[in-house]
Amino acid sequence: MKELAKQYDPSQVEDRIYQFWLDGGYFHTEADPDKKPYTIVMPPPNVTGQLHMGHALDNTMQDVLIRTKRMQGYAALWVPGTDHASIATEAKVVEAMRAEGLTKEMVGRDGFLDRAWAWKTKYGNRIVSQLKKLGSSCDWDRERFTMDEGCSEAVKEVFVRLYDKGLIYRGNRMVNWCPHCNTSISDAEVEYEEKDGSFWHLLYPVKETGEMLELATTRPETMLGDTAVAINGEDPRYAHLHGCHVVLPLLNKEIPIVCDEHADMTKGTGVVKITPAHDPNDFEVGLRHDLPIVRVFTYDGHMTGAADKAAADALFAAGKNTVNEPEVLDCGKYAGMTTLEARKAILADLKEGGFLKEIEPLKHEVGTCYRCHSTIEPMVSKQWFVKMEPLAKPAIESVEKGEIKFVPERFTKNYLNWMKGTRDWCISRQLWWGHQIPAFYCDDCGETVVAKEMPCTCPKCGGSHFTQDPDTLDTWFSSALWPFSTLGWPNEESEDLKYFYPTNTLVTGYDIIGFWVSRMIFSGLAYTGKAPFSTVCIHGIVRDSQGRKMSKSLGNGIDPLEVIAPVRCRCPALYVGGWLHPGQRMRYIEKKVEAARNFANKLWNATRFVLMNLPEDFQPGLPEESKLDMSDKWVLTKLNQVAGAMTDNLDHFEMGLAAAKINSFIWDVYCDWFIEIAKPRLNSGDAEQADTARRVLVYVLDKALKLLHPFMPFITEELYQALPGSAETIMTQSWPTFDEAHNWAEEEEAFEKVMDYIKAVRTMRTEMNVHPAKKTSMIIETADPAPFRNAEVYLAKFAFATDVTFTEKYEGSTDGMVQVSTHTARGFIPMMELIDREKELARLNRKRPRPRRNWPCLRTSWPTPSSWSVPPPLWWKRFAQSAPTARASWPTSSRASRLWAKRMQEQNQRTSPWLIAWRVIFTFALIGCIVFIFSNSLQIADVSEGASGRVLGILQGILRHLGLPGAADRLTMHIVRKLAHFCEYLLEGFLLMLCLRVYTRHFFKHVSWPMLGGLLTALTDETIQLFVPGRSGQVTDIWIDFSGVMTGLLVGLILLGLVRMCIILYQHRNEV
Repeated sequence: MKELAKQYDPSQVEDRIYQFWLDGGYFHTEADPDKKPYTIVMPPPNVTGQLHMGHALDNTMQDVLIRTKRMQGYAALWVPGTDHASIATEAKVVEAMRAEGLTKEMVGRDGFLDRAWAWKTKYGNRIVSQLKKLGSSCDWDRERFTMDEGCSEAVKEVFVRLYDKGLIYRGNRMVNWCPHCNTSISDAEVEYEEKDGSFWHLLYPVKETGEMLELATTRPETMLGDTAVAINGEDPRYAHLHGCHVVLPLLNKEIPIVCDEHADMTKGTGVVKITPAHDPNDFEVGLRHDLPIVRVFTYDGHMTGAADKAAADALFAAGKNTVNEPEVLDCGKYAGMTTLEARKAILADLKEGGFLKEIEPLKHEVGTCYRCHSTIEPMVSKQWFVKMEPLAKPAIESVEKGEIKFVPERFTKNYLNWMKGTRDWCISRQLWWGHQIPAFYCDDCGETVVAKEMPCTCPKCGGSHFTQDPDTLDTWFSSALWPFSTLGWPNEESEDLKYFYPTNTLVTGYDIIGFWVSRMIFSGLAYTGKAPFSTVCIHGIVRDSQGRKMSKSLGNGIDPLEVIAPVRCRCPALYVGGWLHPGQRMRYIEKKVEAARNFANKLWNATRFVLMNLPEDFQPGLPEESKLDMSDKWVLTKLNQVAGAMTDNLDHFEMGLAAAKINSFIWDVYCDWFIEIAKPRLNSGDAEQADTARRVLVYVLDKALKLLHPFMPFITEELYQALPGSAETIMTQSWPTFDEAHNWAEEEEAFEKVMDYIKAVRTMRTEMNVHPAKKTSMIIETADPAPFRNAEVYLAKFAFATDVTFTEKYEGSTDGMVQVSTHTARGFIPMMELIDREKELARLNRKRPRPRRNWPCLRTSWPTPSSWSVPPPLWWKRFAQSAPTARASWPTSSRASRLWAKRMQEQNQRTSPWLIAWRVIFTFALIGCIVFIFSNSLQIADVSEGASGRVLGILQGILRHLGLPGAADRLTMHIVRKLAHFCEYLLEGFLLMLCLRVYTRHFFKHVSWPMLGGLLTALTDETIQLFVPGRSGQVTDIWIDFSGVMTGLLVGLILLGLVRMCIILYQHRNEV
């Protein structure tokens, strides 16, 4: 037998064990017709990345599933790999080149790609090595990269197939453009952030009537690209302007007024400027009315100039322009400025010319790049697109038919909403690192040829000179092919593809259902005819202890390897075992890590104890059933139940429940109870009993380690190899299952009766502070004495019994007896055998509370109630209860007390008209306050912002007068909005306190009612805002609102107290 160290040291164990697994090829899987396949493809982490808690959670869940299936006899394959991450990797390489004083253009495309591949070779394996440290049991012989030869071949094959079917096209359409990354990004890659902004109200002169048409915009720099102004054809205010024109300020250019439903009569002035080149809605309006498309921004975020216009004009002159090709404006004095610089200059010129009417502050959602967080500019650009409608339909049907299931099921709705609302997918990126688009342009005639390799001759003109499209494909285009491209596709005769595809389970986060999951599903159905997986297991997002998302900007990111190093434990599921619940958000709490470490130590020490009590010639295996006692059958039944329950949990992806069950069994059942119960038999001197106890201890430990192995692979492997009779590795052992032969329900129930009684006795002794060495006799009253008779040795050991008497009904005296009760038995224990009477009395006297002081000043300074001519107030009664002398002089039958009681009785029998009046007033005031709050919530963003803007205008004027214009512009809007929330709810809280006071005298007893009412109002308020256009509910607003309610309650309480005190002092002014 292998001897274990005194303590578990992961640094001495885990690297050695992982290398042992790799050398033995235990992770590798081949197609085996005698086994059923089970396949998981790892969501490929970015090659630029390093391990974070999300990776740890994601890969732990996959590792748990794959290790379980491997032990259950499946041909379990877990395919690892990494993603080339176009934008992130290119940014890293460009940054490194910048340090050398180089740019992409200086080294050329080939030179840049050489550097990118070198960077990938140097840093790309970092996250792979970190995953190995976690114990991930991937088949590393099959590791893939999204730009390796096989995946690249699959990407070209898909592109050509889709193009030939007319599902891929190139055209000028509105895209999300990142000026910093200098590339287009998909809708899914745009993150929206709430930012401070303004509505600039501009005046456009109408040519035919001479009037000024007012409109508002958040981006005045785009006005140079305006090609129309839109009004609603049903709007009576502008019926006389149909067919008219406005003169575009600054450019003095006539543009038409068009009637379009995009202009909403209920919003603002009902007039909208139309800039087709720089707004997605305006682009659609432009297509409907055949408006010119005029681009005024360069792709790096500056205003266009003469050179940009000349290049565009040359394109049109050569006839190479395509559908929706935008014209380019020479912005003159603004050319070369950044968009923000141009905004300031244009606003200054508009103000000078009298075209700027007013500025209205607002908060609005601004699209930002998910990589660099730069503001996204909507731009009309020539890109490659995938037609989504024909691809999305079968992907939607597959999920609706149940061919693919989401766990938890609620995420099915997320997927379907995404797929039903999807638009054509922009797949081209203006980058050099990635899959270059396999489209080639004839240098002689401009013909486009799409092929996997560069063509030799042009099919149109016969030319032989071609230029490949410089753009690369979206990273998600290659990732969408991951489940089948990693298994040999497009070689449909691949053995791996035939055996392991479709895969079984995809484990991923809910934040990339649209990015990745949806695209894998429609790609798998389109190119292989099969759904790529049958189950999508969605896990939550790991957040910090305050519930915030982990990010570099907050500085709260956590490296799992750094977390587990101090606690000396590197088992992957050990520190996330409490987080393996699909779909739930999780908070990182350091105490969970410590608890996991403690559990590992407990298991290690328990195994060492078992091994220390085994003889050299020990032979494992369960003894005959006749040799098993009640405790043996109890622990074997418990083990059997846990094995069955865990199997069911894991089949339903309830990994958190399964982990909790084996944790509870090992800690509570095996370590805390069974090992302790086995000790008397191990030391009894009876060889047969000792051997039975040893065999059961080893058998249960062996099965428990196998059940725990998917969650804690390193420590279970080390302990398993130390057990006598163990195989080469625990990984290939059979998974324990429910066995009816090891299910002794009657013995389990009987032993748990004894356990419950022992627990009750030990709890009683602890409460009475009885020393463990003090033993007593006891009488047990029970209708079923057999379990207790069979367990007398355990009662003596764990209930400290010297003599036990059993009876169905105890009829003796209970004087001086301590009783303990369970649902099946009642015990009577002589108290004098438990305690030392004199010592216990002394202890109780020491704990007796000190009497309250009889303050002389209180006794002499205040009159007693017996001298009062009117009923004493409530506050005096409370004072009297705490002041001994006052309480002693309290009259029990005085005339004043009788009158007081009679008056209270009469008041309860009738309600004063004044009280009714106050109730009506306060009730209607409260209802009015709540209606006012909800009416503000129902206002759309424009109306709400307009109202607050007028208030802010007054405040800004005051602040400017005080010499604080900067503070007004930056802070006032946010502060006043939150202050308004606070004041609304302060008033509500005050009215709630007044209503409570007039409806009940015991408002201290019912003060939770107005608190609950205020909280419900705040929650309803924010929920309503979720459904109002342009508004959004915020958790911070709920806390601000509730703080206002609590402040209002406090103010009301203080005011009521002061009023009550004044009344009392006035009534008793002659006595006090």
